[in-house]
Amino acid sequence: MHSPILIPILTVGGLGLIFGVGLALAAKRFAVKVDPRVEEVLEALPGANCGACGYPGCSGFAEAVVEEKASVDGCVPGGAAVAKKVGRIMGKEVGEGIRKIAFVQCRGGKDEAKVKFIYQGLQSCGAASLLSGGAKACKYGCLGYGDCVRVCPFGAIRMGDKGIPIVDDGKCTGCGLCSQACPRGIIALLPASQKVFVGCVSKDKAAIVKKACSVGCIGCGICAKKCPQGAITIKENYPWFDYEKCTGCGICAWVCPTKAIVDKVKARPKASIGTACTGCGICKEVCPTKAISGEKKERHQVDMEKCIGCGLCFERCPVKAIDMVGALGWVEEGKGVA
Repeated sequence: MHSPILIPILTVGGLGLIFGVGLALAAKRFAVKVDPRVEEVLEALPGANCGACGYPGCSGFAEAVVEEKASVDGCVPGGAAVAKKVGRIMGKEVGEGIRKIAFVQCRGGKDEAKVKFIYQGLQSCGAASLLSGGAKACKYGCLGYGDCVRVCPFGAIRMGDKGIPIVDDGKCTGCGLCSQACPRGIIALLPASQKVFVGCVSKDKAAIVKKACSVGCIGCGICAKKCPQGAITIKENYPWFDYEKCTGCGICAWVCPTKAIVDKVKARPKASIGTACTGCGICKEVCPTKAISGEKKERHQVDMEKCIGCGLCFERCPVKAIDMVGALGWVEEGKGVA
């Protein structure tokens, strides 16, 4: 009596069993073996999934590392610490590396830069740049709509009051996403230790720059002439920095007539001449601001108002009689302050 119902049930059940066994055997036969190191590398990564490594998220990067398609130090946000962990997993030696952060090379905000017209379109730098190159008179300047802010996965960039992005050095990992998002190419990745850089990317001649922005680089070359290390070269109306030579003395920023060169040091230690001074006059000769006075063979004096803390006198003093004295009693010792 129940056979008409029972037969289909047994048939479907039997087929299900056969297909289940078949699928299990197929899964076992064609299973892709996952290298356990992939999971280890993934755990070592910060998990930002920012894509700065060039792969689709942290998992993609972990697989690439294990397959030796990516370098163990390819995780930019992780820095040297993560690189060493990944290196240990992969059995590779990793050097210290140089931490880099984003530097915004434009200072032409609302008060400094002139505009050609009022832009009322989509609030995006990419969109604004498509309309006659943007509203700013300077074709190189920051457009100020925050594309860089929106792509930063670490909250390291915010828009300042003048419409120019401000980078939080402590949060920035140097991933480069902001640099890629900027249609003007004004965000550079430089060593975090670098404190002096050009805050402008304009290659225009002085007359054009002056009409567009009050803080633009006019290519005058004074910075190159005054640089004691020969770290600046003028090419195409623009000062190119050799950051391996640059000591960050800040003289270039001090002499720049338009203040296009940025000095990130808020307060530099200033020179103080001790009793060991022989009055040789070398410090007086090298001081770019004429802050040192004194007669030959007499102890020299420093005018603290004029001293910019470049440290040239400290470096050149043959008897180490000069100390660099900063706030809160910080001292870079030469020989001693009386």
